Amino acid sequence: MLLNRQRSVPLSLNTLEKATTAIAEVVGISPDSFSVVLTSDARMRALNRRYRNRDSSTDVLSFPTSRKPMQRPTNGYWGDIVISAERAARQARREPHGLYRELSWLILHGVLHLLGYDHETDRGEMVRRERRLRQRLGWE
Repeated sequence: MLLNRQRSVPLSLNTLEKATTAIAEVVGISPDSFSVVLTSDARMRALNRRYRNRDSSTDVLSFPTSRKPMQRPTNGYWGDIVISAERAARQARREPHGLYRELSWLILHGVLHLLGYDHETDRGEMVRRERRLRQRLGWE
């Protein structure tokens, strides 16, 4: 499921749905097993403060249904990903790849977090996995 809960950045959800389906396929899960919500910086800041105790916005947050990393959820639903569309648009302006590629990368990043990867603690494993998946998707 892909929901656009912001109005600042005009987006085509069809393009992002294709990326979401491709990501799910390459990591081996169903596209229906997670949701992606596009939100504003203000909402993202509130979520980051509430769930991570950080009083700032961020580009992507993941909310896995399982507390145990790498464990397939019993109900088949991995969790929710929230992305700040405003932040993604700013990041995309600094890079040559554009907004939809930036959003696709953030969705992939969020999915890896749902699957249990943690770039803050895993000695580069998530970064390497993300780079390999981008290459398989033809995005790098």
